[in-house]
Amino acid sequence: MSDRDFGNRSGKPERGRDSARHDAGTGHGRGGRDKRQDAPAGRAERSKTDRPDWQSRVARPIDYDKPKSPMIPDEITANDLELGLRVQLKTLTEENAEKVARHLVMVQLLIDQDPELAHKHALAAAERAGRIGIIRETVGITAYRVGEYALALRELLTHRRISGSNDQLPIMVDCERGLGRPDRALELGREADRSKLSADVRANLAIALSGARLDRSENDLALAELEIPELNPTKVFDYSPPLFRAYADTLEVLGRNAEAKKWFDLADRADAALGGYKGPEDEVFEVLEEIEIPVPAEKPRNREFKND
Repeated sequence: MSDRDFGNRSGKPERGRDSARHDAGTGHGRGGRDKRQDAPAGRAERSKTDRPDWQSRVARPIDYDKPKSPMIPDEITANDLELGLRVQLKTLTEENAEKVARHLVMVQLLIDQDPELAHKHALAAAERAGRIGIIRETVGITAYRVGEYALALRELLTHRRISGSNDQLPIMVDCERGLGRPDRALELGREADRSKLSADVRANLAIALSGARLDRSENDLALAELEIPELNPTKVFDYSPPLFRAYADTLEVLGRNAEAKKWFDLADRADAALGGYKGPEDEVFEVLEEIEIPVPAEKPRNREFKND
């Protein structure tokens, strides 16, 4: 349920015609003088004295400096979030689940163009549903994007404990690097069985581990970290361009500039094969010896091309 569905939200009860004749303090109601005028002015003030001691002990202190949740356009609804993610919010109340889902939609919309605002939406979702794994994962990713590496690492470690997933291991390794701890980055990266990771996670993990080796000035080992089966110049996947560029960068560090240029060129060609074609949606390109051939087909995630 969105904010616009709540109707009267002034905080004052709706008063009918009968109640208007019995205003507090007039003395015209049953029993003579209405003693409500002697009562404390606000509900919050009464609760300080009336609430049981145990409630006072466990109540969270009010943070008056706490920033407000970022605004969400009215046209953004929970249905804009994919079903698989909405299902993970089923333990929440309907109203709360809708609020959280709308914040997650805003994260998805803003993460590339305004990561700071996306992070605020992620934090707002965490305020409402901090025990749910997808929320901790989202906060971790947005924190990483804005350079809050300690927070990102903590949230992603929590997500892994909740879900058992190592999908965000490359970011966790890179967070250790961002905190100036390449040794711990390498140790963390070795915790997972790589054979159980997806190809894109293996590729991104190799890039992160290679960076940790460079941080330690272990340049030859940095190159070796990238020499994995996914470093294949004959097939192109979404992870191929950054993997090719990381390999080229490391070759440059080692002074092998001619080889580096070859892999930079391969990365550019992979980018073009994956997203450079602007023609009809029912055509895709296979890149064969740098010749683009239109092929009627659904747009696949991978395309083949031969090395020169």
